[in-house]
Formats: sequence, C-alpha cells, structure tokens
Amino acid sequence: MSDISHQIWDMKYRLKAPDGTPMDRDVADSWARVALALAQAEVPDQRVSRAQEFAHALAGHKFLPAGRILAGAGTGRSVTLFNCFVMGTIEDSMDGIFSALREAALTLQQGGGIGYDFSSLRPKGALVQGVGADASGPVSFMDVWDSMCRTIMSAGSRRGAMMATLRVDHPDIEDFITAKRTQGRLSNFNLSVLVSDAFMTAVKNGLDWNLQFGGRVYRTVKARALWDIIMRATYDHAEPGVIFIDRINSQNNLGYCESISATNPCGEQPLPPYGACLLGSINLAKLVRQPFTDDAALDMAELERLVGSAVRMMDNAIDVSRFPLDAQAQEARAKRRIGLGVTGLADALIQCKTRYGSAQSLELTRTWLAAVSHAAYRASVELAREKGPFPLYDINPYLSRPHIQALPPDIYDGIAAHGIRNALLTSIAPTGTISLFADNVSSGIEPVFAFNYTRKVLQPDGSRREEQVSDYALRLFQKMFGVDTTLPDYFVTAQTLSPSDHLAVQAAAQPFIDSAISKTINVPASISFEDFAHVYLEAYDLGCKGCTTYRPNDVTGSVLSVEEPAPVAQGAVSSQEPELPLPPPPPRAASGGIVYMTQPLDRPDALLGRTYKIKWLDSDHAFYITINNIEKDGRRRPFEVFINSKNMEAYAWALALTRMISAVFRRGGDVSFVVDELKAIFDPRGGQWMNGRYVPSLLAAIGEVIERHMMEIGFMGQRLHGLSDLPDAHNIPAEGARARFCPRCGDASFVKLEGCDSCLSCGYSKCS
Repeated sequence: MSDISHQIWDMKYRLKAPDGTPMDRDVADSWARVALALAQAEVPDQRVSRAQEFAHALAGHKFLPAGRILAGAGTGRSVTLFNCFVMGTIEDSMDGIFSALREAALTLQQGGGIGYDFSSLRPKGALVQGVGADASGPVSFMDVWDSMCRTIMSAGSRRGAMMATLRVDHPDIEDFITAKRTQGRLSNFNLSVLVSDAFMTAVKNGLDWNLQFGGRVYRTVKARALWDIIMRATYDHAEPGVIFIDRINSQNNLGYCESISATNPCGEQPLPPYGACLLGSINLAKLVRQPFTDDAALDMAELERLVGSAVRMMDNAIDVSRFPLDAQAQEARAKRRIGLGVTGLADALIQCKTRYGSAQSLELTRTWLAAVSHAAYRASVELAREKGPFPLYDINPYLSRPHIQALPPDIYDGIAAHGIRNALLTSIAPTGTISLFADNVSSGIEPVFAFNYTRKVLQPDGSRREEQVSDYALRLFQKMFGVDTTLPDYFVTAQTLSPSDHLAVQAAAQPFIDSAISKTINVPASISFEDFAHVYLEAYDLGCKGCTTYRPNDVTGSVLSVEEPAPVAQGAVSSQEPELPLPPPPPRAASGGIVYMTQPLDRPDALLGRTYKIKWLDSDHAFYITINNIEKDGRRRPFEVFINSKNMEAYAWALALTRMISAVFRRGGDVSFVVDELKAIFDPRGGQWMNGRYVPSLLAAIGEVIERHMMEIGFMGQRLHGLSDLPDAHNIPAEGARARFCPRCGDASFVKLEGCDSCLSCGYSKCS
C-alpha cells in the first residue's frame, strides 16, 4: 500500500487491543477478519467458502465496505456496522424532544451518522398549551442537538455527523435557511430544505406560498422570494442543500409501506423513521483494463462478479450487526435495504481517456451503473430464492413501483417468481476516507478535486505531519508515460468544471440508483451569483433527488483549498490542501497548550489543581469543584474535574457532569467550548446574583469556575465577563433576591403584583 493507505488503515480500520497493540498484522488480516465475520450469517458448511469469496472481493481494494464494517466486523465490540440512520419522528413535547435527543446520543456513540426532520416541532412563538408559554421553535432545539453532538465527538475519536431537514412550508423555514450564517453555529449539522413539487411549481409560476403548521397558516410569502433566500444562503455559506422530497417518495420501492422526510448526513440515504442502511462501493478505478489506450474498458464480467459478492456480504452484515436501538434493528431486518454504490468513477473515466462531464462520460456512466444495478437485483433475487424475501415484501405493490417496472424483463420476472431479498439496493455515498484507503482513488462519482496536494496528518501526540499525496489515475499515467509528460485534456478537476458538468453526471447516474446520490457541486469562490443561482433549479429539471453545492466563503471557509498556481502550461496538475477529518476550531487569543488527539492522554500518578467552593440558594450544602491540570509541551491544560457535595439530590447529575467534562478534557483540543455550553444554561426557576452579576443557573456558575481556572493557568485568554473574584475554598455570596424568568419573553423580570405573576418587560400576566 501507499503511505496514505497504510496510515488510514492503521488509524481507522486496523484492529488493536485496548492498549494499542495491533491485532491485524497487515491489511490482508483486516480483510480476513471482515470476511470471516460476515460469513457467519451463512449456513455452517458454506462459511469457509463464502469467507474466501468475500476476502477475494476485498483484496486489492476492489470492493470497499463502508468504514463501520471495516472497523467493526469481527472485533467483538458492541458497535454497529451501519453508517446511516434516520431517527424517529420527534414528538412535539418536552418529553418527546429530549427522548429523541437521548436516542440520538446513543446512536452517535456507536458511530452512526443520523438524520432528523424537525418539521414536527411547532414554530417559534406558537402557544404551548398548559404552561402559558410560547414555543422557541425547531431551530432552537437544533442548537441543543448540536451541543450534544459536539460533546459526544469530543469524548470519542469519531466525528459526529447529523442532517437536519425542515419542510419548505414550515413557518420557521427562513430561520432554518439562515441559521448557519453565524460562524460556528450548528457546525455538526448539514442542513437541507424539504422541497415539494408544489413549491417548485409555485416558484416557476411566481405564485404565493403559505407557511403553515397544524392546519394554521402563519404567513404567506412569494415562492420565488423564498427560493431566492435559499439560493443566496447556499451561495454565501454553502447551505442549505435541497431535497426533492416528493420525488424521493414517489420513486421509493417501499412507497407502499413507508413515508420519508429525512436523510442520513450526506444525503445518499433517504430513510423512514428509525431507518438504517449499510454502505459499500465497487471501486471502478481498479477494474479498467488496458488503461490509457484506445482499447481501455471496464472489465464488465469482473464488475458483475464483484457486485454479486458485495450484495451477499452486505445482506449478511444486516444479520451480524448490532444496533444502537431496537427500533433500528426491527426496521433494518424488516426491509433489508442496502446501499451499494461505486467509487473511483472519475479515475476510471480518465483511464478510458474520457473527460468528466462530456457526452462520452455520460454514456459510460449510464452503462457502468446500469450494470451495477442489474447485477445487484439479480443477486438479490437469487438470495431470495435461497433465504427468502425481505419480510415486508408484498408482490403487487412492490412490482408496481416505477423503478421496478423499469428493470429488464428477466429481473422483473425473477422478482415476481421468487421475491427479492433487499427492498432497495443501490446508493452512491461520498466515500471520502475509504477512497483514501484504496490508494487515493477519486471519491464516489465526484470529479478529482486536484491531482496533487499536501495532506496534514494528525499524529497520536497531537502534532501534525505533512505529506504529499497524488491521485491514483495520475500516478498510473506517470508510471506509464513519465512524470514530465504533459497531461491530456481529459485530466480535469472540480475547479475547471462548470456546475452543469457536475449535474449532468449526477443526472446520468440517478435512474440506476434506488436511493439517492451524495454529490457536491464544488464551485470557485469567484463564481457570480447570477451564474450560480440556476443550479438547484437545473438539478430539479434534470430529475435529481437533491442537490448540494460548496463555494468557499467567509463563514465556512474552504474544506479543500487550492493554492493559487503560477502560470503553467496547458495540462499541468493543480494542488490542494485538505483539512483534517477533525479540523481544529479558530484559535482563541492567548490560548495555549492546544493539542488534537485520537487517543486520550494518560493520567500521571499525581496532578496539581485547585478546589473552588460555590454556595447555591437551592441547596443547604456547598458544591466543591476540583480542577486538576496536566503539563503538555511546557504548557498547562485542564485534565479532569470533580464536583462534590453533600446534597444527595445532586449526586447523579454531578457525577455525570464530572465524567463527561473529564472525558472531553482528556481528549485534547480546544476544550474551552465546555465553558460556553455551561454558561448558556439557564434554570427556569431562576438564577442568583453572585459578586454583583446575575448567573442564570448552578451549571452556569460551574462553567464560570472552569472559565476562571482556564484563564489563570493560561489555557485561554482573559475574558471581561468571567467571575473575576471567585474565591478558593470560600463561599460566593448571594446578593439580592432570586430572579424569576418570564415564560413568554424569557427576561428575568417575572414578579408577583397584586396576586398575579406579571412580567415587567413584556406585560405578560398570569393570575395565580
């Protein structure tokens, strides 16, 4: 393997003992581990032969299961092999919202990316019956999800990923569209608007559009004006994407027994509530025979053989996988959907001397993906003959679905005779990391972003090492013709393609994909809004199921940045500098000792720290907060926190907070966000005055203790709003009366006047 492939394997997919000792000696061991684990779903006398078949498909990176399978299969760990989940419908109540939040945390903890439709939550300002308060709206609760995901991410080595969707007729849709204009807000979410066919008709015809919830119309806007807000937002800060939700439901093989309103984080898997889907990709770049000759072609026989093995492997994974929630297990086993796709399309086109986006490339894309689709359906029919169809298979409605009716007659007849094992079979994922693992082939059906780039590699000690990485097709070409040979014009990158080129390839692929396609239309920062504004509309007209764009901007920056090259001859290669899988946040002023780690710091035998004492009005007993430090590269950073009190009512949450914050601290990074999260918490019963300043909750007071400690040890810069005089081992005095918050406006100005609870700010009154 190349260095980059070896590093990805060692960091993400190699099985290691808890102490870090490698259990997989080489990549062949990893393939054998995965193959043996997936073969356990076969009858005993076929397990050895199937494991050999599976290992052969994996060898040479020809078939690439998604990362959860590579990392988890055969390890004995309590992890899921599924990358994709859509969570249950959020009930519009406090209990429902926070029950959904708990389910999300459990799923993220096991490594699954999740999608949520927030359209079920009432809009901001709507009356909450029974408590005399106004709703804060779905976007405010998305902030809660984002904080949870950030905490889970910081306590583990895998970055959390979430998708949030909202219907285009929801009254809060404008807040949703513009929510990420603030840098750093909702950074763990991808956002997509659920766009209906009716809305697209209204846009094209200049009609009015009602924003409504629960049968009530809140406002009426011009559809074209709302569409322009979407396009301006995605131009300015690369979000939201759009999901053409009516098209997804009308073309869904399971449209007779499920309704979809959300997708997984990258959009390639539209799923029903509690839906889960496996991912895997056939590596087209490794299947081209006689590359860079006039006879270059994909080995179609090998492609069909690989697809057959891949379908069986992925179907077996459903049976051997664990699931974070029982509802996810039931959903997956009832429908047995899988997401088999391709990667390396752009590199395969290059090897066939074909320019990405050209008419010839579209024809090859259709030919190759039709072969993948048809081979997958034939393999699933054979599995149904052997093991039975998926439990919710219903012959008449299934055969009437549009995608099934478009299949070749032999496949259609096979389904009619035997059923089918997997309700949906094909999907195209972004495949970013597994494409690096496969010797840096182009990812998914994306064009090559750049042929050479410098990659920053995160080391176990938190340092970074730079290395040069080049594209697979480029290296193959240079090996055949020499490094000084001028590249032909079919060596194109995302920077040289028009949005229409991107969309043409996506549209060519879509008819052969059961689910959806993860495809980002990368455009340069210099593109004008006028040249950009048509992209989503063109995607709809071409029959795509959704669309996402990325234009470098001041809010999100550039995930992949291209250096401005000096003038070079036609055909010279470009370069890029991708960020880390876990990019550090912008540095704070005067912050020190920042390290980014994939493994937690070891605890020394002795640590130095300080203990602080807080007296809170609701508690008869004080709270003691001990913060211990560790030295890293000559700088001090917080390492662990202990919260103790004789107040037994606080025992459980204090212990949970202690463990969570300590886990975050031990992972390294700029952990000062913990302060901001704690200080943002308010107690609806009211806070108290401390040192002449109002603190909204006990948790906020703990956050200010941690903030002051971080400033004193030099970990973060001085802030003007911290508790400047917080004493060690002394009570913090409470001054003045305890404030109460207004349930309508939230101000701390809720008082009792003439027997009624009244707000001095907004005038709200509730007689008691």
